[in-house]
Amino acid sequence: MNLDMKRIGAYIQLRRKLTGLTQAQLGERLHVTAQSVSNWERGVLLPDTATLPDLAEILGTTVDSLLAGGDCPPRYRRRMTVERIREAMGCIQRLREILGADHPFYRTMIDALDARMNSSIELAFQREGAMDAYICEALLFCLEQGDYVDRDNVKANIANIKAAAFVLARLDAMGAK
Repeated sequence: MNLDMKRIGAYIQLRRKLTGLTQAQLGERLHVTAQSVSNWERGVLLPDTATLPDLAEILGTTVDSLLAGGDCPPRYRRRMTVERIREAMGCIQRLREILGADHPFYRTMIDALDARMNSSIELAFQREGAMDAYICEALLFCLEQGDYVDRDNVKANIANIKAAAFVLARLDAMGAK
């Protein structure tokens, strides 16, 4: 494997900035100097191999992606389908029926989902056509977390054409099949 130190450095710098860390903060978390981080980012030196797993974790990437300078195809954790998301939504609705909409356990879960998804799951339960849009949001979230989403599954199971098109465009942008 040919390592392009400049490309790796640029990728480290990009990921560091995306996480909102300074070189000093990243260095502190890795127990190295800010100068070491600067040397990595300029392509002068590569991080020590023992540092790579921690560096990848902090930067929200993989060691493979680091060493490829960001051009590593994704490795998916699991396959996520429209049907699975729909089933999970049904379970959440059932929990509301069992516990009640004002139960602290239910409210905590709903509030956490709404905050994480930047959307309202309860609106998806109430409005016609909103469920497909929410499912598409959930699929995009799953993609960001490293799950595999099959475009044919989206086409076959999402009636809201605009919502499906948005997911399909994201899959295209990611180079997914």
